[in-house]
Amino acid sequence: MHAWLCENPVGVDALQWKELPTPRPLAGEVLVEIKAASLNFPDLLIVQNKYQHKPPLPFVPGSEYAGVIAAVGEGVTYLKVGQHVACLSGTGGFGTHTIAPAHLCMPLPAGFPFVDAAAFIMIYATSHHALVDRAQLKAGETVLVLGAAGGVGTAAIQIAKTMGARVIAAASTDEKCALCRSIGADATINYTTHAVPTAFREAVKAATDGKGPDVIYDPVGGDFAEPAFRSIAWRGRYLVVGFAAGPIPSLPLNLALLKGASIVGVFWGDFSRREPKANASMMQELAQWYGQGKVKPVIDRTMPMAELKAAYARMGSRAVKGKLVLVNP
Repeated sequence: MHAWLCENPVGVDALQWKELPTPRPLAGEVLVEIKAASLNFPDLLIVQNKYQHKPPLPFVPGSEYAGVIAAVGEGVTYLKVGQHVACLSGTGGFGTHTIAPAHLCMPLPAGFPFVDAAAFIMIYATSHHALVDRAQLKAGETVLVLGAAGGVGTAAIQIAKTMGARVIAAASTDEKCALCRSIGADATINYTTHAVPTAFREAVKAATDGKGPDVIYDPVGGDFAEPAFRSIAWRGRYLVVGFAAGPIPSLPLNLALLKGASIVGVFWGDFSRREPKANASMMQELAQWYGQGKVKPVIDRTMPMAELKAAYARMGSRAVKGKLVLVNP
């Protein structure tokens, strides 16, 4: 097998494409022949030693992938050789093969392409957990999605629309705003031309007829957090999803008091570990929604696995719309 090996987590440039022995799965594990792997923001952080999960060195990055079961370990009875699966195991995806815990593999129904499957679990599970479970979103409410043209943002738009909400999508270019409208957003805000704080708040106010959004989905953080939270509606829910902008913001707690609003943490990874039955039910619903055409990953482009460094560069430049997927021949 071949894989991109991280022996020193000082950045993307230190990754090396190496030939490695193809491993054998132990009890409870499977060997996956990887067909496609998506690039997620944590995949950039982890090779810079900036992610909360720090795997022992050396490791193969690539948190999310899809492929074919090539071998099963002892005790694995519900997955079989030749079966198509998607997996989010945190590492191992940027190669031709990987060992995955069997319980983390999602069997794919017929007609679920590998490229879509590799871009599915993280963004849709995060957004469903955020909007359905944590925000308790109701039909007719308004959701403001920040970073709306990214992976989790596009998933949040689709899920909110499936639930009957009105969606305002905020993104950094007119092209990204157009993408958001094409997948269901009711209104868009270009936050490059409507800069934070004042112009951005005025745009949110205008888009909500002065009421403010009931739910704010924020995977961005940074300078957007406070002006967005100041715009929230009475009894609003502010979803803390991530910090793609870099700095972790500090919110004045008096704003929560004045708006009767909630600041709600979204940590799907721990939810899936602590509440596996609820997570399994959620994933089943998402797979059904995919089959019904209600949700579908937005694929920015596919690139050969050998071009991982160029893919990282594209993601780092914030040019990606939706998800970027690496594919093996």
